[in-house]
Amino acid sequence: MAVLPIVMHPNPILEKECKKVTDFDKKLKKLLNNMYETMIEADGVGLAAPQVGVDLQVAVVDIGDDSGTIELINPEVTPLEGKQTDLEGCLSFPGLFGEVSRSYKINVRSQDRKGRTIEFQAEDFLARAIQHEVDHLHGILFTSKVERYVTEEELERYEAE
Repeated sequence: MAVLPIVMHPNPILEKECKKVTDFDKKLKKLLNNMYETMIEADGVGLAAPQVGVDLQVAVVDIGDDSGTIELINPEVTPLEGKQTDLEGCLSFPGLFGEVSRSYKINVRSQDRKGRTIEFQAEDFLARAIQHEVDHLHGILFTSKVERYVTEEELERYEAE
């Protein structure tokens, strides 16, 4: 496995609709493994393929709880209920943080690394992380959804809570 370089904004791949995965092969497995290593090395909770320069609908999410690592291939998200507003950042925008509103509970339909369809529900922080990564696959950046940017001083207060 390898740690891949993370693409920084304003690279155009970050604002591009990614292609659907059609080949569930060794190359895809290697990409997923490398993306996981890269996300962990960068101290992130999610990483989308365009963030490592790959034009495919692939993302990994691991918020560090017992939900484990979630691999999302060709994912579709349907909002179910509620709204949450909280702080977000992005590995492609180091040092930039803002408040973003997202659905509190979502339904996720995706494929696993073998191409099998998986469906599950997520809520709270996991739902937020999944929505953030799925947005990346459609060229939508969190900066387009920020309601208010947060200063370094405010960020320290968030971290203290």
